[in-house]
Amino acid sequence: MDTLHRQARLTGLLYILLALLAPLRLIYIPTKLFVAGDAGATAANVLAHESLFRWGIVADLCAGTILVFVVLALYRLLHTVSRPLAIVMVILGGILPAAIYYLNTVNDAAALLLMKGAPYLDTFDEAQRTSLGMLFLRLHGQVVVAAEMLWGLWLIPLAILVFRSGFLPRFFGLWLALNGFAYIIQSVAGFLAPGSLDRLDDLFMVLQLGEVAFMLWMLLFGARRHPFQKEIPA
Repeated sequence: MDTLHRQARLTGLLYILLALLAPLRLIYIPTKLFVAGDAGATAANVLAHESLFRWGIVADLCAGTILVFVVLALYRLLHTVSRPLAIVMVILGGILPAAIYYLNTVNDAAALLLMKGAPYLDTFDEAQRTSLGMLFLRLHGQVVVAAEMLWGLWLIPLAILVFRSGFLPRFFGLWLALNGFAYIIQSVAGFLAPGSLDRLDDLFMVLQLGEVAFMLWMLLFGARRHPFQKEIPA
């Protein structure tokens, strides 16, 4: 197994770890605990499952950390194709989204503090604290919508690198590009036409599987160099 193949499989493994962690706060916890339009029921669910909610915060911190290593692994794999594009990929896909993951945990921490109550919050009655807690949960969601812009933008340089690489299937380059544009459209629509997001989710479902399919491919099959290509130094 050559160096290129090992690097590709390691990158796929790191990404699968990220894909297992990120949905806990992004998908599972909102589905399990949040009640649309009902701050009281949401607060009651969060307090009744406080450990789960706290694990969601930890999962976001871990996801942000792993994301940095995923993108650095991709840089190591693809920087020989185009170093400037690989640097843009690291900034848009690693540094900025990781910072957002970390900062967005503040919204969840604030929501939990308000819902639990504390002596220094006695100036707010329970209904006010519950409403403010719901506000911070909504802010968390709005930050995620904004972050989708970066989730899309970083896939564009990645798609170009994959397409040009010669050691990864070119159709993944096209799929990743479409995946990226889908995220960008959803981010913009989330602020201009939030009512359209459910329809866009259904419309773009197949496109947004491109990222996962690409990483699964690398985990299972790695990368194959053409005979004339030189091995990337370890």
